[in-house]
Amino acid sequence: MNHLDNQANQTQVDQFGQASAALLRKGTLPKEIKDRLYAARMKAISLKKPEKVLVQKRAFASSAGSWGSRSSNGIWDTIGWIAPLAVLVFGLIGIAQWQDDSRINDIAEVDAALLTDDVPPDAYADSGFMAFLKNGPLSDSSNDSPNTIQSK
Repeated sequence: MNHLDNQANQTQVDQFGQASAALLRKGTLPKEIKDRLYAARMKAISLKKPEKVLVQKRAFASSAGSWGSRSSNGIWDTIGWIAPLAVLVFGLIGIAQWQDDSRINDIAEVDAALLTDDVPPDAYADSGFMAFLKNGPLSDSSNDSPNTIQSK
């Protein structure tokens, strides 16, 4: 029964729609109905959700991919790619300068340590002295060996 009621309602809605469309095509609607339809249309338009708009942004290079074919739009376009390049170059120069200064300071510290030490700088070139520094001073255990001469 419910299915038949839905089908009858759908038929009535279709007939009403066709009759309304025929009247609208003829343009024979009374003025008050036209005004009500206009007001309903304006209300529907005001409640309509805004459509998403596709926004296109300019690309850095032209679509052909060549730099020469792109028309320049002023000094800001030129600065837009020269400024980061300049910052990169000056940053690399600064890093190289900082490394040189650090290396010079390290060498100066070693030179100052050599010049203020009690041991002459030539001793550091002797391989025996370097072995002495690695092993530490002579131990007292050599005095206990049997080949040691003890004087009385």
